[in-house]
Amino acid sequence: MSDKIEVGMAWLLGFLWIAPLLYVFWAAFRQPAVALTLNPFQGWTFDHVESVWNAAPFDRYFMNTVILVSSLVVVQLILGVLAAYALARYTFPGRDIVFAFVLLQLMIFPEILLTENYRLVSNLGLQDTIPGIAIPYAASAFCIFLLRQQFKTVPSELVEAAEIEGASRLETLWKVYVPIARPTIVAFGLVSISFHWNNFLWPLVITRSPESRPITVGIVRFLSPETGIDFASLTAGTVIVVAPLLALFLLTQRQFIQSFMRSGIK
Repeated sequence: MSDKIEVGMAWLLGFLWIAPLLYVFWAAFRQPAVALTLNPFQGWTFDHVESVWNAAPFDRYFMNTVILVSSLVVVQLILGVLAAYALARYTFPGRDIVFAFVLLQLMIFPEILLTENYRLVSNLGLQDTIPGIAIPYAASAFCIFLLRQQFKTVPSELVEAAEIEGASRLETLWKVYVPIARPTIVAFGLVSISFHWNNFLWPLVITRSPESRPITVGIVRFLSPETGIDFASLTAGTVIVVAPLLALFLLTQRQFIQSFMRSGIK
């Protein structure tokens, strides 16, 4: 009996969690007069999504976001794998201090460094550019910490066998460490994609033109309070933003869940 209650509570909590998203999709494809009603037999329309899409350069915003997110994930993983490998398997002066700074970065909210990041990007002349958005996030302390912990679990016998076969350090990293840490790498990649796809504050501060704005900033600029909030347009814009991530999750949900379970991310 208790198992049934737990399952029922889990379904109830799941429904309460997803209910706002379901309502956003419901309202986005409904005429304004019936958007707040639950009658499913009338009022369906694609006009809101179509009008929002055509009212701003969302194709450009999507391209900017895809370029930003994909390049960031690649750079973060490259730097994270190399740094984690060094911190996990080699002894050098100041190693513990470096790792302490990595842990310290995990405790600092990105908003605290907003001014310094802006100054750095401005000095580099990268304002209003996609690289300017990406630079502050290129080295991820979370990625380094996560992969370091995973690399420390690699059996030394495998490393010694690779060295006996004549593998270099980079070959050992690529053929021994990376395959074992693949679930963790995939899990971090999914977390990074989700975070940077939805990141808003820093791109809002550093961008000024549609040529570099990601989708989150573009949709807010289009639906600015100065022009008045149109609920139908707001929900349609929300659908445009979240639909790609939702589709990605639905297509890769099995790999998504397995990667998180194997990596230990909670």
